[in-house]
Amino acid sequence: MIIGILHLEFRLHGNRSLKGKRKVALSLKQKLRNKFNVSVAEVDALDVHDKLVLGVVTTANATERVESRLAKALAMVEAISPAELTRCNTEIFSDSD
Repeated sequence: MIIGILHLEFRLHGNRSLKGKRKVALSLKQKLRNKFNVSVAEVDALDVHDKLVLGVVTTANATERVESRLAKALAMVEAISPAELTRCNTEIFSDSD
């Protein structure tokens, strides 16, 4: 089993409330879940109104599938996100590690 994690950090310029942040987060999470069948959660900076940190996780039986799915998810986020993507990190784990 291969597990892939995509860690995304965004800067929400001009956002002044947690409600505005929540709106952006919910939209991104829903679109990622629907299109790529991944798990998505807000994982850090929960009380910071101008920073959004999402974790995206997927699993498959081949590393190539996990890498492809996460790369496509990242490309979609870069294309549709109203926020500036400031940091991105991908990690791949195998049960044989």
